[in-house]
Amino acid sequence: MTPLKNVEQELSRFRLRLVAAAGFVLFCFGLLVARLVFLQVIQHDSLLDRAESNRTSVVPIVPNRGLIVDRNGVVLASNYSAYTLEITPSKVTDLDATIDELSQVIEVQARDRRRFKRLMEESKNFESLPIRTKLSDAEVARFTAQRFRFPGVDIKARLFRNYPLGEVGSHLLGYIGRINQAEKKAMDDWEEEDIANYRGTEYIGKLGIEQSYERELHGITGFEQMETSAAGRAVRRLAYRPPTPGNTLRLSIDIRLQALVEELYKDRRGALVAIDPRNGEVLAFVSKPNFDPNLFVDGIDTESWRDLNENPDKPMLNRALRGTYPPGSTFKPLMAMAALNTGKRSPSTIIQDNLTFSFGGRTFGSPETDRPGPKDMRLAIVTSSNVYFYSLANEMGVDLIHEQLEPFGLGRRTEIDLQGEVTGDLPSTAWKRKKFKRPEQQKWYAGETISLGIGQGYNNFTMLQMASAYATLSTGGQRFRPRLVSEIEDVVKHERRRVASDAMEPLPLKREQVDVVLNAMNGVTQEGTSRQVFAGAPYQSGGKTGTAQAVGLRAGEKYKDVKADERKRDHSLYVAFAPVDQPRIALALIVENAGWGSTSAAPIARRVFDYVLSGQYPSEEDMALTQAGKTTAPVGAARNPLDVPLPGMPVPAASSVSAASAASAAASAASASTSASTSTAQIPPPALKASAAARLPLPRPSSGASH
Repeated sequence: MTPLKNVEQELSRFRLRLVAAAGFVLFCFGLLVARLVFLQVIQHDSLLDRAESNRTSVVPIVPNRGLIVDRNGVVLASNYSAYTLEITPSKVTDLDATIDELSQVIEVQARDRRRFKRLMEESKNFESLPIRTKLSDAEVARFTAQRFRFPGVDIKARLFRNYPLGEVGSHLLGYIGRINQAEKKAMDDWEEEDIANYRGTEYIGKLGIEQSYERELHGITGFEQMETSAAGRAVRRLAYRPPTPGNTLRLSIDIRLQALVEELYKDRRGALVAIDPRNGEVLAFVSKPNFDPNLFVDGIDTESWRDLNENPDKPMLNRALRGTYPPGSTFKPLMAMAALNTGKRSPSTIIQDNLTFSFGGRTFGSPETDRPGPKDMRLAIVTSSNVYFYSLANEMGVDLIHEQLEPFGLGRRTEIDLQGEVTGDLPSTAWKRKKFKRPEQQKWYAGETISLGIGQGYNNFTMLQMASAYATLSTGGQRFRPRLVSEIEDVVKHERRRVASDAMEPLPLKREQVDVVLNAMNGVTQEGTSRQVFAGAPYQSGGKTGTAQAVGLRAGEKYKDVKADERKRDHSLYVAFAPVDQPRIALALIVENAGWGSTSAAPIARRVFDYVLSGQYPSEEDMALTQAGKTTAPVGAARNPLDVPLPGMPVPAASSVSAASAASAAASAASASTSASTSTAQIPPPALKASAAARLPLPRPSSGASH
């Protein structure tokens, strides 16, 4: 082979390699150009948004929750800010080890760990969860100095709800708590605007006013758009919309009266509700025992929850709203009104009371304190005759009783502005068919009607229903839906919106017939079972005592046999209104297992009326005796309500007390001329207040003791 040919072969191979290399370079360049076109043209908008999101962040700003104040402006629920130590679990590799290291810098107790574990179970792992709340400045400084050691852990400033009076009014106020998964799922059905308003919000109203008025209290969430560095640190603010605070709720409740009633109950169980008959405003709403809503703000610890949940006194039960009881003899004036309205009895009809009533082979008895003799309607109410009302119930029948008393609000919800109200039981033949499943249980027997006349048998009502019924009766038939919130104030516009109680169609009652019943109830306080309690009162009131069985008695069993068990003793009840001529307050209350209505319930009502109508607060001696159920009329020198500090509050300065007393006196004088017929009538503070609550009943068959 010649040298020239070898050179040509070498050149040919070189050109081939050169073309291959050039083709490879062009191919790679083509891929690069295609990728650039894809990124710069096709994916331009998407990548621009992603780049912008890396550069900026939008942070929701949770608004201040609205305040709750009583009728006189006393703050019942407020907010304060504090630092929390929070962990984002998804950013922490070893959670337990991180918490152990944190505990060497900042104290982390066992209950903090348990709460954090519970929050993790309820939340998604990428959420920021508090391991410690309410850090001191020293703790914040210690952690900040060592923050580099704890990726995924940070300190945040958060708002906390505060209930400054602790347990006072807890059942009506309710509480807020961390939003759980069930509530988050329920939010999926909300409007998009409402969902957006809760971004960043971690707490929501759980019970009471906090729950029912959540939308008013929450406010409008703001936002802050920030430019961030590559490390995620804020560089500058790009946009900002401030949050709008929640509205302020002004309640019709007088918290001083509320606190007084709760103190009068002390450790006893029961409920009291007081209503202004002129407009349906609830003046006091008491359920005892109660609880401290502050326990729930951070997430209640296991021990505290166990103490509340397993307590036999059921402190978490709102007895005013969800507790139902047999009304006992407090039912008799309503029975009398039904008899007059239907013409079944006239006021002058005489019934011979021999202390027993026989029907269907069974004898229905009377308490040992009853006295035999002929009795008309007034005397039957004043002396609380069982026989008179046994015979009346027999004449009327269960369905007519139901037809007449259901319009008073018994056996149905009053539609108060709280969630969770129960209906109670106002029996009828249709009610029994619906109530029971077995055919033999669905039949109504005539003998079951007899005990209804004295408020026993299947009768079960809340104190809210009873207070509403007597508010209606005291005004001659004017009806309102009870309300706890009287005004809503827009804190931005400084405008107040009146929340008027809805007036319902009045009952067609005849004034002369109403006066018969009201006069008889006034007689109870003058010559009847509560005369000693209201002796010397500077006002005229009407009332009715009641003693209702907590449990049924077996055949042949005597009450004294069960009396040894405190929880089986009779309940003490009282219903009342005052003043007689122009009622400004109507109430119903129960003291569980406390015996006669005249010994435990009526004395509390007297002190409520003294506070509302006369501006008098019981002496310390009288308070102690009333708490023990050992008083009738007040003893000792009454105090000025403004001289008695609220729980946890300092004693008012003498000068401010004097000024407030003068204002109170002027308000009381003004209230005397206030019309009692308008739906927008307001009760001047602090002259008109009262309190309320209710309790879960124990089922029992009908029996004969009711006084």
